[in-house]
Amino acid sequence: MAAKNSFVGLVLACGFMFGAAYCAEALKPTVSLADIRPKIVLDQLIPTQFGRWKEVPSLRPVLPDPTVQKVIESAYSETLARGYVNDKGQIVMLTVAYGKDQNSESTAAHRPEFCYTGQGFTVRELGIHQAQLANHALTMRQLVGTRENYVEHISYWVTLDDKATLPGLGRKLAQVRFGLHGQIADGMLVRVSSASRDPHAAEQAHDAFIRDLEQQIPSAFRPRFFGS
Repeated sequence: MAAKNSFVGLVLACGFMFGAAYCAEALKPTVSLADIRPKIVLDQLIPTQFGRWKEVPSLRPVLPDPTVQKVIESAYSETLARGYVNDKGQIVMLTVAYGKDQNSESTAAHRPEFCYTGQGFTVRELGIHQAQLANHALTMRQLVGTRENYVEHISYWVTLDDKATLPGLGRKLAQVRFGLHGQIADGMLVRVSSASRDPHAAEQAHDAFIRDLEQQIPSAFRPRFFGS
């Protein structure tokens, strides 16, 4: 009897493993949203001059070290890094990394917390901030990075398809929702930053820059940059 029970248990265990493998394969996302949405080409969609802002080619945002940069290039489809100045002399750095497959955590290397730390900054989180755009509020995470006497304030968010969120639980839940629908979501990480010791002034400059930029992105693409 014991031998029979052992055999039945083995059969049930095997059946469970095969069933689990089948379900995992059946639920594996197969529809790439990047292939059915309008194509993202960052340097074509983001203008070098808009509103009161103009690109200054000599200004370059903080970028990861070469080793991490290789990881980022393998995880993202394309990246863009520019520096802008407005008519008041305020400088804002913009970094955007777009990836066609955002259903995994492989893109975490580009998060400012890791990018700046890898460049020798001490990074401190300031909290969550909402910038009021034309039709909705955009939730961003704010950080401050310090290296010797240099201080830079950072605001960033991530998107999945047309949903804006933040890394962590919100992003994971969104990934699960897309996965349950059989979809592979594309998305991006958008970072704006500026050298400033005044967090309020930096916040105001970031909000103004983001609002002006949103108005210049073609309307069909705006949700994929800023959510909806």
